[in-house]
Amino acid sequence: MSATPLPAPRPHPGTTTGTSPDPATAPATEPLALLVRTSRIDDLPGGLTALVDLLPDTRPLSWVRRGDGIVGWGEALRFDTFGPGRFADAEAAWQATLQRAVVRDDVRLPGTGPVAFGTFAFDDAGQLDDQDGDDAGHPRPDGSLVVPRVVVGRRAGVTWMTTITPGASLDAVPGTAALRREPRTDVAAPGRVRFADGAVAAADWPAVVREGVARIQSGDLEKVVLARDVLATTEHPLDPRWLLRRLADRYEACWTFSVSGMVGATPELLVRSEKGLVTSRVLAGTIRREAGMSDDDALLHAAQLARSSKDLEEHEYAVRSVAAALEPFCSSMNVPDAPFVLHLPNVMHLASDVTGVLDRVLDHGRDAAGRAPSSLTLAAALHPSAAVCGTPTNVARDLIREIEGMDRSRYAGPVGWVGADGDGEWGIALRSAELSAADPRHVRLFAGCGIVAASDPEAELAESEAKLVPMRWALGAD
Repeated sequence: MSATPLPAPRPHPGTTTGTSPDPATAPATEPLALLVRTSRIDDLPGGLTALVDLLPDTRPLSWVRRGDGIVGWGEALRFDTFGPGRFADAEAAWQATLQRAVVRDDVRLPGTGPVAFGTFAFDDAGQLDDQDGDDAGHPRPDGSLVVPRVVVGRRAGVTWMTTITPGASLDAVPGTAALRREPRTDVAAPGRVRFADGAVAAADWPAVVREGVARIQSGDLEKVVLARDVLATTEHPLDPRWLLRRLADRYEACWTFSVSGMVGATPELLVRSEKGLVTSRVLAGTIRREAGMSDDDALLHAAQLARSSKDLEEHEYAVRSVAAALEPFCSSMNVPDAPFVLHLPNVMHLASDVTGVLDRVLDHGRDAAGRAPSSLTLAAALHPSAAVCGTPTNVARDLIREIEGMDRSRYAGPVGWVGADGDGEWGIALRSAELSAADPRHVRLFAGCGIVAASDPEAELAESEAKLVPMRWALGAD
């Protein structure tokens, strides 16, 4: 993409724009002109092999799977959004920025050129900072898009570097020398970790599940996803890079992410849009994989999961909701007749990959400029799916607000990245933790379970504990 800067569009209500290092270089309502340069580099510097090892400080941006993906650092621009318009306002701010971007992309792969990392709240009812009370009462953005100053990516053996700067020269070609000059702080272990109950004690959570089952059995709804949180306090300030490295190593089949204090390794891809092909990986239906379980035992458990009427019912609701949300945007779709079993170190899931061809002719979803829907627009249309909310969506969301008893914040919300052409990848922020901005030793861990009429509250509690294992382990706890 190469574009001549255009006049700034009108400001978008609900969106705040932050710039660095000097906000005085442009009005807050007018996006800065960005100069973007992407070049191929031979390899990572200093003998490094993992993208996450490049991250220089404790504000990392990451989207990595099986060693490929993108990482970034620094903030060229940041867009924080609030309320029900959080997705649309972020999309509008991103498009306005691209209108004023001059880009030289010598690589032209997904993730090259200008990119923005994003994370969004599950709900739009309004969030409060730090439920633990360190800085309670202050409004917190419901969505954030971060445009980094430096991005390094790798895909199919090709490695590249992108610099995104206001007012810089495109003549300077980035390379590994620039990476070597980047000052890096050492990554320190968090030390001992103490865990405590979150908003709802573990002993009390089965009662919440029982209430959900009762509402389903009375006919109010078909499925609801209920979640709980656990509080962790570390001996030393927690460096999110410590979590990223451990998660990327152990859960390489998941998408390891870090954006604005949300860190995790999600197995669930909300949507990928790439050159007209749309994909969504749906997970619903879970069985625990015990430590030390043999491969033969794992296969027996997988077969048990694949035959479970309760889990198959839960999965069907999730697939149906994703297919219904994607269908208006696609000219053709493929929805699998039956799920497969996804094996992870701690659990096994029923999984289905729903695919479609993005319809670039239909008017549905196009913006005022006539552009086809971007990956962020698709993520907004898909959220919240039955996999993280329930069926029917509005009834399930109201029930979550009524009985769950906690602020989900950005847990189970979309997290990922979007590029200049609208392509990108968005996961669901599962197997995740939220780092406190007020106290670097404080972390919230989250887990949720799909509840249907046949759900057993004690079994759901055990499933939630299994889903907490990745983040407990990433912290260094046994």
